[in-house]
Amino acid sequence: MRVLDNIISDRGSKYAVSGGPCTSEEQAKAFLKELCRKKKFAKATHNTWALRTADTSLKNDDGEAGAGMVILRMLEREGLRDHIVVVTRWFGGKHLGGDRFRHVQDAVRIYLDDLRKA
Repeated sequence: MRVLDNIISDRGSKYAVSGGPCTSEEQAKAFLKELCRKKKFAKATHNTWALRTADTSLKNDDGEAGAGMVILRMLEREGLRDHIVVVTRWFGGKHLGGDRFRHVQDAVRIYLDDLRKA
């Protein structure tokens, strides 16, 4: 599990991104459960995620409408399969409007760049 914490901050909201190998919905649920063992992530406002496998694509907005699709599209463009990416947001009290999608994209981009370096 790769976790990049405190990567984006805007108007009080903070973002992290994490991910790792994953080939099924069951593994995705296990990944999220493991991530949320860290109290900080369990208390997050949103843990949005997407997963692409050879057979299917899965996503979950976790209340951040549309964010799962943003992650999924980026995984498709990257050609990344059998890998889950989770963008975590702690709401800071001010609504971000459309900027929240930009932050989700930036978080995934940071993750993918970090993955390439590994």
